[in-house]
Amino acid sequence: MPNPKTGVIVIHGVGSSAHSRPANVDELSFSKDMARRVKRKLGDQADQVVWREVFWADILSVRQLAYLAEISDKTSSDVVRAFVLSAMSDGAAYRKTADRSLAIYEQIHSRVETAVREIEKEIGPDGQLLILAHSLGGHIISNYIYDLQRFKICTGQGRFGSPLQNMSTVAGLMTFGCNIPIFLFAHKQEEIQPIDYPGGDLPEHRQIVTWWQNFYDKKDILAYPMGPSAPAYSKMVSGRYLRDVPVHLGSPSVQQWDPLSHGSYWDDVELITPVVHYLGKMLAD
Repeated sequence: MPNPKTGVIVIHGVGSSAHSRPANVDELSFSKDMARRVKRKLGDQADQVVWREVFWADILSVRQLAYLAEISDKTSSDVVRAFVLSAMSDGAAYRKTADRSLAIYEQIHSRVETAVREIEKEIGPDGQLLILAHSLGGHIISNYIYDLQRFKICTGQGRFGSPLQNMSTVAGLMTFGCNIPIFLFAHKQEEIQPIDYPGGDLPEHRQIVTWWQNFYDKKDILAYPMGPSAPAYSKMVSGRYLRDVPVHLGSPSVQQWDPLSHGSYWDDVELITPVVHYLGKMLAD
């Protein structure tokens, strides 16, 4: 078996069926079916891919479920209410607070850090990464990379001891059902700055021009194109660094979006195929 060359880090958002955190770091849960389908299409190249998840739902779900149980006799207790509560409270809780030792922001970022450290054991400190981020996961991974890039700008050095851990060997980022634009309205448009290309420490032949692809279904009320959200993102689109990709989940005849379908990206061929294509590029010699 050849040595692994490429790592895939997958982070979930709301509506990703992320119910119970696996006991083992290499055990897959919410992305298990996607990983299976992608690796099957890769064929012999699948042995060169290491797949790891960032699981963070349990940080908030215990309190969310306890509250839903507490109000069950006062309100309806359907799955839509549970979804809306999760979506809104996840987004509200994930923010920087004065008490950083208890901040959900930092707790979630520690899960990303752990996943990166674990995958480094498999692909090495200079291994190339593809990041797949669903829903709020896109906002989380963008912030995580942004913080590391700002740390380097401010200090002149990386926060961690390897390019991989400093997220500077990320060949590609694929977001789907992404809601980053929702979190940008608190800032002036002209002051909004996206992350810089996170693959600068990769060999030049490993760097891909359109490194960020953002997939969204037009009917998905939690998914948005990135380009129109700020001039800096629009500039990324015109420079071909960022591509917004509309997709159609489920049956084309569906006229009204089901909120619970926000998690349907994981097994849709319109996402599986580009993931396989992207990995094929990364694995090419």
